[in-house]
Amino acid sequence: MDLNSIFTNQRTGNNPHTKASRTDFQRDFDRIIFSSAFRRLQNKTQVFPLPGSVFVHNRLTHSLEVSSVGRSLGSVMGEFIYDNYTNDLNEESKSFYLHNLGNVIAAACLCHDVGNPAFGHSGEDAIASYFDRNESDLKSKFNEKEWADLVNFEGNANAIRVLAQQQQGKDAGGIQLTFATLASIAKYPCEAIAKKKGFIHRKKFGFFQNEKDIFLEIAKGTSMIQENENPYIFKRHPFVWLVEAADDICYNIIDMEDAHRLGIVSTADCKNLFFELVKSETDDINRVEQKLNSISNENEQISYLRAKVINALINKSVELYKSNFNTILEGNLDKGLLDIYKSENKTLQDIETFSIEKIYNHKAVVEIENAGYNVMYELLDHFIPSILKAADERKSYDKKALKLLPKQFFYEDGTDYQKVLGVIDFVSGMTDNFATDLYRKIKGIDIGMTM
Repeated sequence: MDLNSIFTNQRTGNNPHTKASRTDFQRDFDRIIFSSAFRRLQNKTQVFPLPGSVFVHNRLTHSLEVSSVGRSLGSVMGEFIYDNYTNDLNEESKSFYLHNLGNVIAAACLCHDVGNPAFGHSGEDAIASYFDRNESDLKSKFNEKEWADLVNFEGNANAIRVLAQQQQGKDAGGIQLTFATLASIAKYPCEAIAKKKGFIHRKKFGFFQNEKDIFLEIAKGTSMIQENENPYIFKRHPFVWLVEAADDICYNIIDMEDAHRLGIVSTADCKNLFFELVKSETDDINRVEQKLNSISNENEQISYLRAKVINALINKSVELYKSNFNTILEGNLDKGLLDIYKSENKTLQDIETFSIEKIYNHKAVVEIENAGYNVMYELLDHFIPSILKAADERKSYDKKALKLLPKQFFYEDGTDYQKVLGVIDFVSGMTDNFATDLYRKIKGIDIGMTM
């Protein structure tokens, strides 16, 4: 790929360039910060139930931390590209890599989770399984590619929709981010139907049929390499590996710290795992050990080691990105940077294994996953049968159900596929609390007037 053509300040929607004190890529970051989709992440589950007496990470705090790590990765790699590929860069590109790649990666990290519904991955599963479980009643209403979108609902694809599609009564292009930022979050740049057609190396997908034209514009504008046309499959954009690494670094480590604060993981276990990883990547481990021994508070000890671990993983990710840079530019690296590192470092493997056993399968986590699944499933079941009926065939209960659907999600004149996507927009955009409250009200568990 040509380093001069893999970024652009072109935006979704009708949004001509205007002079400003900020660069276009800094504006992306600010637009995300002030968007309602980002704000709602403050009440979406990361791993542990919210809220509690001990404050743990939610999707918003997770995204902010991922963005911080991503800015570091992008800035370092921008300097690397500037220093080592100067002769290949035009003047605009030199300025971009030296000053703005960090801003693009930070913005992409900030919005990488905006398409995730409430209750984490169980929310995604609920949406996908709703259509799978109701296939006999629903499948005939959609074409093959539309149905693939629905039965394989994916938060990554939904992020492109949330950020780029025009809602009813709103401006074109969503929040109008640059193609460079949007390309950076496309971890699985293909259609959902690719799974069914035998492209089994793609376990997820990156855009819905409704946003296909938008995605093709993004791909063209950032010179993404096309592998296949029917179904559309592209190779990953080079910036994706940096966003993915930032996310992987944070959730692998921060979930462990949260579990420690909640008493799910002992101080000894957490300290030993973190210390061993730092030890494997630090020359001056004696200084780390001296600093650790000077801290008496257990939570602060873990926080100190967490910071050292994240720094070590950032340095390792940079090293791996540099050593695999040509393969990444070609779109041919078949693993994430942290996955490569796991194959080399047993301690990171141990952290992952420990987390699966002790954290992700902890009773409190499994309970919220079960509850969240049922809440999201029942909300879809309340709206979708009604929205799919013709207006003149709707009964009183259908009309009352649809009165709860905000206007920006009500695509009455659209196809069945667009109508259903509107409902999914509404339900997937809910916070944990809003979804739970609405579920309790429509089920008659809570009855009474609230304002």
